[in-house]
Amino acid sequence: MSLPIDRPLPPDALDGLVLDVGSHPERDAAHLCVMEAVAWLAGEGHSDHPACASPVLGNFLRTWNDALGDRDRQRLLKPVIPRLIGTAGTPEQEDRRSWMALDWLCRVQAPAWLRLAGLTVEAEALEASAPIGDRAAATAAQPVLDTARAHAAAARAAARAAARAAAGTAAGTAAWAAAVDGARDAVGHAAGAAAWDAAGHAADAAAEAALGPTAETLQASALDLVGRMIAVTEEAR
Repeated sequence: MSLPIDRPLPPDALDGLVLDVGSHPERDAAHLCVMEAVAWLAGEGHSDHPACASPVLGNFLRTWNDALGDRDRQRLLKPVIPRLIGTAGTPEQEDRRSWMALDWLCRVQAPAWLRLAGLTVEAEALEASAPIGDRAAATAAQPVLDTARAHAAAARAAARAAARAAAGTAAGTAAWAAAVDGARDAVGHAAGAAAWDAAGHAADAAAEAALGPTAETLQASALDLVGRMIAVTEEAR
């Protein structure tokens, strides 16, 4: 199917689009990232930072786009492309989205890997933490995150580097990119480190195939997070 690169992408042509990793110097239906596809569908010039889309969602999805495998990239990201048009929000809405990403990183993604590594107490403590929607909540969650990080690091001691990489935390990396800058550096780093170390320990303790359900669960949860972040501006219309 030939796609019209010199005019807006027809919505019914999304099936013929192939999402690829990275940014690209020009528009090509077989080599576009998810945000370049949004710009095309919206009738904007070629860019991976379309003006019509939320900057926070753009940070999340550019990172997730590049971390996903080819099949998952098409399956997970293509359906959200039309909904991203018109998501550019007010500063308050973008700030809310950033906190949503950080909260997911700390209270969903990190506990999933901790639990898989056998650190159930630490996972449950994070899940029981109050939602992280501002700096006060982030500060309150810091001790729990620090404990989880320390225990995960100890559990990781025998983990193999290759297995740790295979475990993958693609959505967690995306949430990190979208999270609130100041709080991300402290709280998010602890959550990311805990998840990474726990994923490495889990990879060392179990066959790679056993990691699949956790990765799939996190993919579905991250997609739900994207939907909730999109809804921030949809609800205001």
